[in-house]
Amino acid sequence: MPANQGERARRRLSTEERRAQLLSVGAKLFSESPYDDVWIEQVAEIAGVSRGLLYHYFPTKRDFFAAVVERESERMLRMTAAVPGVPVREQLAAGLDTYLGYVQAHAHGFRAFHRADAAGDQAVRRVYQRALAAQEQQILAALAADPEFGPVYESAPHVRLAVRGWLAFTTAVCLEWLRDGELTREQVRDLCARALLGVIT
Repeated sequence: MPANQGERARRRLSTEERRAQLLSVGAKLFSESPYDDVWIEQVAEIAGVSRGLLYHYFPTKRDFFAAVVERESERMLRMTAAVPGVPVREQLAAGLDTYLGYVQAHAHGFRAFHRADAAGDQAVRRVYQRALAAQEQQILAALAADPEFGPVYESAPHVRLAVRGWLAFTTAVCLEWLRDGELTREQVRDLCARALLGVIT
């Protein structure tokens, strides 16, 4: 494509479209490489924009990473959303399978996200807290609407705390799984499913 045609194509992108493009590039790079190996210049080059324009959208690399993680967290919530009318027991394995597949495909980003949160990075911590609260609420809403678990949810105030603990457990299991790879995805899925059912029954 001639250079002037490329310039016109880039100018046609709206602010939201450009931002989405940059985040898509970031998601790919952070999934393939450790955080420290991803350079802003590389993102700008792949997206076909100047480094200055990238910094206009995201003032720092950490802000960019946090925005990528937030977008991917929202995507994961949509991918694992409960299906109304389908029992939780039937949906749990499928939802976990989707989640674990995503973790496996985005291993570098998953590790970097949790390392940054543990280090106290405020930009990432805010994203982490929002993502955790959204995951927790999604699970609680599915439990409340389920004929089997709804009564348990209504009568047991500890369920919210149990779900929060299960999310931390699942994160720890995933990080260990990515580190040593001793278990298959199916084994990790079944382990996490049994753990959730155990804490809410």
